[in-house]
This record gives sequence, C-alpha cells and structure tokens, in this order.
Amino acid sequence: MHIISLGAGVQSTTMALMAAHGEITPMPDCAIFADTQWEPKAVYDHLAWLMSPNVLPFPVHIVSAGNIREDLLGRRSARGGRFVTIPAFLLHKNGADGMGRRQCTTHYKIEPLMHKKRELLGVGRRQPIPVGAITSWIGISLDEIIRATPSKVRYEIKRFPLLEKSMRRYDCMQWLERNGYPTPPKSACIGCPFHGDAEWKLIKAQPDEWREAIEVDAAIRSPIERDGVPSMRAKQFLHRQLVPLDQVDLSTAEDHGQLNLFNNECEGMCGV
Repeated sequence: MHIISLGAGVQSTTMALMAAHGEITPMPDCAIFADTQWEPKAVYDHLAWLMSPNVLPFPVHIVSAGNIREDLLGRRSARGGRFVTIPAFLLHKNGADGMGRRQCTTHYKIEPLMHKKRELLGVGRRQPIPVGAITSWIGISLDEIIRATPSKVRYEIKRFPLLEKSMRRYDCMQWLERNGYPTPPKSACIGCPFHGDAEWKLIKAQPDEWREAIEVDAAIRSPIERDGVPSMRAKQFLHRQLVPLDQVDLSTAEDHGQLNLFNNECEGMCGV
C-alpha cells in the first residue's frame, strides 16, 4: 500500500499533485493528514482545496491525537490532563539557556499516522504486519535531505519522491506555478518554536492567531505544580529571544535600512 504523508505544505502538496499528474508512480492509495488542530487557517483552507473534487484522484484521511493548543493551556498540574513537551526555548535560574524535548511530533503526528495505517491495512493493535506492507511517501526536498531517515519499523518502507527527482523547495514552487496551482502556506502549528521571524510576522498579521500564540506562550511559563509544589526548573518561551512573545522584536536589518543583497531571491534554504 502506497500512502502519502500529507502536511499540506509546499513539498507534500507538490508530491501529491505530481502523483495526480502521473509524474510520480504508482498512484498512491491515499494520503493522510495528521492534524494537531492548531494550524493556521490558511493551511486548513489549502487542505480543503486539496480535498475538493477533481484535485487529487485518491482519498485524503484526516487523523488527530487531540488539540495541542488546548493541551498546552490545560497544563496546570503534573497529574492533570495530557502532558506532552514541545521544543520551547528554556531560561534556567542560573542564566543558562537550552531547548525542551520535542515530544509533540511523535504524539500528534507520528502516532496517529501509524494508527491509521494499521486501520487501512485491517490489522489489529497487536497483530503483526507483513514486512514492507506500507510504502510511505515523505515530502522531503533536496535542501533538507538531512531529515530523510530510514523507517524504524520493518513493515514500512520510507520513500522520498522529491529526492528521487533532485527537487529543492524552489523547484517545487516552480512546478506548482507552471501547472497553475496556488502556493501552499507553510504547514506548522501556530505556536511552533521552530518558526523563524518571517513566519512569526505572518502569524502576527492574523490577530486571532497572534492572540492564541501569546496566550500559549504565557501559559507555558505558569508553574506546573506537583502536590502543590512548582516543578518547573526553567522558564519556557516560544521565541528564541527568551522574552514574552508580545515583547519580541520581529524587525529585520532591512527594516532598519540595511540593503538586501539577495534581491528577494528565495532558494528555499531558510525554513524547515
């Protein structure tokens, strides 16, 4: 069974549409979108377009392990609710900085994807799956080849069609433009600490999304108590400047008059 891991960003969208055009074969059986329930509205709008009639010739399944924003806001007790860490930026009491563990990808993305794959194969939770039963198509382009790792389970083979075609993110954007498709938004949680300042500025331009990010940023610094005793060893921040999100300086050197020597030419190397 051939399954596309669909993030609804530039690379996975291009891969899915190239399959629809017959430029990547065989035709996938389906695509799966793992929803953290806290993506920007633009991502959900783009996903709805992908799932609309006459766009993709195969079904798109949406799976979810819950709402990451609600889970982060609900962390007031180490014994209450779901506790999944995000790679927040840390400021320790001694002034040292660091980064939190990244459990969110496993819990909100990888695990629901694997549950759905078992369901599609008709395999129960404890039943064995034949070796190589699934070929998962992953939308990793040449400029992020370091992320292309082999499968950790014997029943799944990871395939990277964009690497097979030596395509970079910029090549994907050109392919979409040549074929008359819209440029997909960046797919990531609204409050993802891996955002660069360009992404944060886009979120800030959407008042509701910016307000949600500020709310979560403040919440992750609220003391998490265990038996009434605060258990946090460091303050957590969504932005690498280690200040509350509504105090972050998102201005660029160009905003202060510095010449842009790259002439706005993007080769897809800046973002993840």
